[in-house]
Amino acid sequence: MSALPLDADAQKRAAAARAVDFVTPGMRLGLGTGSTAKHFVDLIGERVRAGLDIVAVPTSEATHSQALACGIRLTTLDETPELDLTVDGADEIAPDMSLIKGGGGALLREKIVAAASARMLVIADESKWVAKLGQFPLPIEVTPFGFTATLRAVDKAIAGIQPSGALQLRLAKDGHAFVTDGGHWIIDAQLGRIDDPAAMAHALSAIPGVMEHGLFVGMAGIAIIGGLAGVRIVERT
Repeated sequence: MSALPLDADAQKRAAAARAVDFVTPGMRLGLGTGSTAKHFVDLIGERVRAGLDIVAVPTSEATHSQALACGIRLTTLDETPELDLTVDGADEIAPDMSLIKGGGGALLREKIVAAASARMLVIADESKWVAKLGQFPLPIEVTPFGFTATLRAVDKAIAGIQPSGALQLRLAKDGHAFVTDGGHWIIDAQLGRIDDPAAMAHALSAIPGVMEHGLFVGMAGIAIIGGLAGVRIVERT
């Protein structure tokens, strides 16, 4: 009797399980945020309880709470400013290993932790693997101060590179602005496609009110993709 195809959540867990093999004793590890990273934290917690000695930096308050519950020893980037590896999910992964992240709202801390790491490994189910970034709305984290002026600047910056799309303030379940762990708001840019992620990243980073954006360019070195046929590993060339 043949095995049933893995559903999306099972694909995520399969990718997370393969990522655990990249973790070695003594590592300083960045722990990502989101549904796929949550599987990874659970699985690392199992290894820790079995004797694996690591120390980790979480990328969000949610991951911090989960990691503590799993018994993972935590540190901060102030105490441990250089990490060996960050394992995180993504909302989209292009073949050149550029990413869109931030669907969960933790993009600023995720990027700070990834930048402090010698390597970044991204894990996802196969639906996140795309030919070109942009179908997933691009999160742009902004300071609430001067929001309308920042929104106009974002629209102008995008229009200088490609046709702009709808820019929407992300709302929380209560109907008010979604607030990140850093106290910021998020604009979700509906772009359809991003032809030049590096140029878009540069233009958005130049806007004073933009704290960070969800384009991770040149950061991820390895992607582990869980799919219907199993798990595959892609390395950035």
